[in-house]
Amino acid sequence: MIGASWIEAIERASLVRRIGVVTKLVGQAIEADGPDAAVGELCSIAIRHSNETVRAEIVGVHGGRVTLMPYGPTRGLAAGALVTALGAAAEADVGPSLLGRVIDCFGRPLDGLEPPVRATTRPLVGVRINPMQRPPVERVLETGVRAIDALLTMGRGQRVGIFAGSGVGKSTLLGMIANTVRADVNVIALIGERGREVREFIEKQLGESGLARSVVVVATSDEPALARVRATHLALAVAEYFRDEGQDVLLTMDSITRFAMARREIGLAAGEPPTARGYTPSVFADLPALSERCGTTLGGGSISALLTVLVEGDDFNEPISDALRATLDGHIVLSRQLAHQGRFPAIDVLASASRLMGALATRGEQELAAATRELLALFERNRQIVEIGAYEPGSNPALDGALRLIPAVEAWLRQRIDDASTRAAAYESLRATLSDAEGARVGEARVSAGNTAEVAA
Repeated sequence: MIGASWIEAIERASLVRRIGVVTKLVGQAIEADGPDAAVGELCSIAIRHSNETVRAEIVGVHGGRVTLMPYGPTRGLAAGALVTALGAAAEADVGPSLLGRVIDCFGRPLDGLEPPVRATTRPLVGVRINPMQRPPVERVLETGVRAIDALLTMGRGQRVGIFAGSGVGKSTLLGMIANTVRADVNVIALIGERGREVREFIEKQLGESGLARSVVVVATSDEPALARVRATHLALAVAEYFRDEGQDVLLTMDSITRFAMARREIGLAAGEPPTARGYTPSVFADLPALSERCGTTLGGGSISALLTVLVEGDDFNEPISDALRATLDGHIVLSRQLAHQGRFPAIDVLASASRLMGALATRGEQELAAATRELLALFERNRQIVEIGAYEPGSNPALDGALRLIPAVEAWLRQRIDDASTRAAAYESLRATLSDAEGARVGEARVSAGNTAEVAA
């Protein structure tokens, strides 16, 4: 008896071999006369004087000609090489066996273990969700990082960007959150990372306990642009599978900027016109499409996203940063100056924001966060005159109070990697920090109001 799945597979099977020939190779762009195939379809290209083939994907169609980009090295490819359409749909094999595994952009194991057992197949590019079918973000997501939980509260289903230059501690912060966050599943996409850093991140920062409830999708910097883009979509497809199972998923991607760079490379090869800093229009269409795949659903599951944004030259106004700030539900800025001072995490509280904190935090919690921001802002406005010795104590009582409180607040903002904190404990210690300095006037009214509101809540 033939099952329904077999009948469906037979009906979808192509009975005609669709082929073409390579006519031009420029860099990673391959032009071919044929085959008759659609954008996104996989093909195989024969390598000269060998029985091997290179898998490639169609990224552009120009009349009877197609533009392909390879998933592997192009050495051995030549004009006249045979191109065969594989008819393979852009799908991902997913299932619970992915937990604790490290896979590549095609779901193949990189950890030396047996291939994960497929439970089902999902489209690589998810179906758009009706915005009227998205429940509001109403549940707090505890990350275990005091500065985030108390001052930049996140919700389950929120999308937040971590903006920083290179070497400021993005990966370390992600590893800490992956270990301490109160989520059911972590899906970690390492896009464009150095090969050395992948193993270090998994073994030193993620650890065995963190890996046990995580799925790590890897496409290193030496892989072609298509592999980096496919790995990004695969990570989202895996997150969508666990979300549809009713679980709360934290998707962390390091970094979405390298996805944008890979997408730019593909767009330029396909003939798109370059715009700001060479980025093609499709890049700015793909960024919101990716972020909209995260969020809440009617089934009860959610995908919360922490997407690192690699800021080129510490320019926080470059095109990708601008586009993502307007798309995401908040941003966490890591400061190189704070990192040089030895603070971890190097979160610049005044430059960061959570757009959903007002809906997630109680009035008392918001008052405490506002008092802390007010104190930090007052100190930053007067930092220079204090450091050069031009400020005379007693001339500004509010600033005098801030100067007494700042060392304790900065100590509160520091946190060891292995020092996980609950959200309730973070607020308790912050309240004690703002109240302990004798005679401090900054924030006293807000702290008092916060205590009253907390009791009422």
